[in-house]
Amino acid sequence: MANIKSAKKRILVERRNAARNKAIRSTVKTAVKKVNTAVEAKDKAAADAALKSAISEINKAASKGVFHKKTASRKISRLSIAVNKIA
Repeated sequence: MANIKSAKKRILVERRNAARNKAIRSTVKTAVKKVNTAVEAKDKAAADAALKSAISEINKAASKGVFHKKTASRKISRLSIAVNKIA
C-alpha cells in the first residue's frame, strides 16, 4: 500500500474509473450480443433495432474514453455489415 497521500488518492480514483469502465464495457458487450443473436436468427427487424441501440452504446463508450474512436468505428462497421447481409 502506498504511503504518500497523492498515491493513495490515485489508487482510489483508478478503482472508481476501472469500475465505471467495466460497467460501460459490459453494456456494450450486451448490446453487441443482442445484435449477433438477431443476425443468427435472421430477424431483420430485431437486428436493426438492436443495431441502433448498440451503435448508441458504442458511441457513448468512445466519447467517455473507454474505447478509442477507431475501435468504436470498427465495431460499428462490423455490426452494420453483419446486419446488412441479412436478406
